[in-house]
Amino acid sequence: MDNEVMDKYPGIILEDRYELMDLVGSGGMAVVYRAMDNRLHRQVAVKIMRPELARNEKFRIRFQNESQAIAKLSHPNIVGVYDVSHTDKIEYIVMELAEGITLKQYMNEHGPLDPSKALSFSMQIAGALSHAHSKGIVHRDIKPQNIIVIGEDTIKVADFGIADLQSEVPEVENEAIGSVHYISPEQAKGLPVDERSDLYSLGIVMYEMLSNRLPFDGDDDRTIALKHLSAVPTPLRELVKEIPAEFAAIVNKAMAPTLEERYQTADQLLADLEKLRRVLAGASEDIGGNVAPVGSSGEMSRDSYLLRRRRAKVVSTLSGIFGVLAFIMLLAVFLWNYWLKEIFSPGQRITIPNFVGSYYDTIINSKSFTNSFNFDLTYEINPDVEKGIIIGQSPEAGKSYMLSDKGINVSLTISTGVMLTEIPDYIGHEYREATSELEKLGFSVEKIYASSDDIEQDYVVDISPSPGEKLPAGATVYVTISLGPEVATVIMPYLVGTPSREAEALIEAYNLTLVSSSAVHSDTIPEGCVVSQNVDAGTEIAVRSRIYLQISLGPEATPTPVPTATPTPEPEE
Repeated sequence: MDNEVMDKYPGIILEDRYELMDLVGSGGMAVVYRAMDNRLHRQVAVKIMRPELARNEKFRIRFQNESQAIAKLSHPNIVGVYDVSHTDKIEYIVMELAEGITLKQYMNEHGPLDPSKALSFSMQIAGALSHAHSKGIVHRDIKPQNIIVIGEDTIKVADFGIADLQSEVPEVENEAIGSVHYISPEQAKGLPVDERSDLYSLGIVMYEMLSNRLPFDGDDDRTIALKHLSAVPTPLRELVKEIPAEFAAIVNKAMAPTLEERYQTADQLLADLEKLRRVLAGASEDIGGNVAPVGSSGEMSRDSYLLRRRRAKVVSTLSGIFGVLAFIMLLAVFLWNYWLKEIFSPGQRITIPNFVGSYYDTIINSKSFTNSFNFDLTYEINPDVEKGIIIGQSPEAGKSYMLSDKGINVSLTISTGVMLTEIPDYIGHEYREATSELEKLGFSVEKIYASSDDIEQDYVVDISPSPGEKLPAGATVYVTISLGPEVATVIMPYLVGTPSREAEALIEAYNLTLVSSSAVHSDTIPEGCVVSQNVDAGTEIAVRSRIYLQISLGPEATPTPVPTATPTPEPEE
């Protein structure tokens, strides 16, 4: 985007609310401005789409849909989206103003990060990914340039969901969209991606934080992409000996080239990072099972890494065989405990009664049952069954078991009834904020628009059911949004031919505003009367509308002809 386009925005106020101040960033798809939200009196960031992209209706609709989906994310390590809107010529989103520097800039200033600092940053990024993935949103472009460091300790991940749109944007000013240094092998192949691709990219970021080096580099994008598919990175501990072996093992697993070897969820990665945090804090705990490093050096060498990949098929086969044997052993134990043992062991047999339909507290407090059964309780939301009623059991009623000294284990499922959520009071709040928060609580929101003399336009007038009432998840909440004061109207009177003073009195009587009168000649309208009016008679118009009249000067006077003198003829000689 050229400087002329950038320079035209400062000072603009969008929707009488967001006052654009100064440019804080730019990219191939948009520019970002610091702005003041004059309604909530806070600074925000406003991302404005490039005009040439905003003219593409398909892209514009996708931009709005993606941004509205991201607006539902609410996590302390994700840059929040407050608003998605547009004017006649500008498409924009309003975001949290995360003031800091990018992780790339932070690494350039600090060099390799201390393992404890890198661990803290990694856990915050993984936490952000876990939240987004739980909402079905994959980032697709995790890299240090999209991660903001605030102060020295806080991480904010930006641009969720935008990478998929950026793939359709041409490069502008030689600025590449995304970075091949951080893409996953499946992205390099052009295959569909899922949350595991984000975890691979995070693995690259962790590698770079710890070593201040990229694992794969080259002269062009194609060379780098191919390295993601086949090359083996230099082991971290060969670059920085102080890196804990456990941390290097976690990074290796996150960067595994095949999906099966990689972490499957952000929560799995978070769990290993949390174990590492306790280890670094002084506890002694194994990290991630198969992730733990091998060998006396604490980390696999390059040859060991390749050997492990060659042995993968053999190991998989052996694992399958052992799995079958283990299954047979477990089946034998199960049959003995739940069937054969009862047949061959003498003792008292008890038939499991039907607990379904009873109140659970009556059952678990009955000595006749507690002497024979060990109850394990689980709870389930069921709006059709009263709270506290048993709705399921295992084993089923009617089955016969031998009674042992330890008793018989029975699992009971208890209805919680309807889980109710209190409706918060958002009356007087901006309607986009109110509807977003209500949707986050699980409510379905229906919008109603109405005039209001007391509530500003676009702010919430009423909520039904009333704030403070409780509703089940999925229930509909009706939000009434102000259209501003109701505008009174009048019917424009017919003024042509009316004397000017009478016309002025009528205009005042109809609560209209006479702006000016101009004088014109007229052959048909008497002098001093109205010749024309700017609003046709019979038109319904708002009170205080501006009225312009033309007043007759009468017919234009015809000029008297001036006689022409007859020249005296010259005498003849």
